[in-house]
Amino acid sequence: MMEQSPIAETEPPIDCPLCPRLVALRREYQAKYPDWWNAPVPAFGDANAWLGIVGLAPGMHGANRTGRPFTGDYAGDLLFATFAKFGLSRGTYQARIDDGLVLDGVIIINSVKCLPPQNKPTPQEINTCRHFLSAQLDALPQLRVFVALGRIAHDSFLRHLGLRAARYPFGHNAMHELGDGRVLIDSYHCSRYNTNTGRLTEAMFEAVFVRALAERDRINREA
Repeated sequence: MMEQSPIAETEPPIDCPLCPRLVALRREYQAKYPDWWNAPVPAFGDANAWLGIVGLAPGMHGANRTGRPFTGDYAGDLLFATFAKFGLSRGTYQARIDDGLVLDGVIIINSVKCLPPQNKPTPQEINTCRHFLSAQLDALPQLRVFVALGRIAHDSFLRHLGLRAARYPFGHNAMHELGDGRVLIDSYHCSRYNTNTGRLTEAMFEAVFVRALAERDRINREA
């Protein structure tokens, strides 16, 4: 089953050939796990979203397996639980693509669309895939608040805007005015590693969304 992207016209082809290393890994997993998604993972969420989540790349046992961002791994457990707590989703997340979950006011877009080896895309792969990130962000002009999950997402998003990352230092729950009425808020990635090591707690992650909602309300008041 394929999850329909809310911005389908911006998605890469299912057999995207642009990054040879990622293509090779995709073909390896297609042979090894033929019932997995094993393809570029489409955006997921609300086409009228005010909040954009900029992620890193599909996880091997999560999005690369299921075909929906953050679905099927620990990072998704935390992310979707947080969405539910703050009224950003409807339905119950059950870690599968057909669970009926609907996002409300939020959309997830990854910086890299395909699974990278060891979850580490190369700078060239990130730059190549920014074409799709930019196309998707440009297709969603109503977005006003962005949350970058990790430094790679932070840097790639800023480069999409033509901004120098050095002027906007990454830091958990750091907020950056983008000069056009929009804001970027950083978060440590909600990976199992970060939560197991205590680098990111649930309270820390939730604080990012408290700030995002406050910024939404401020922007609406000033509009």
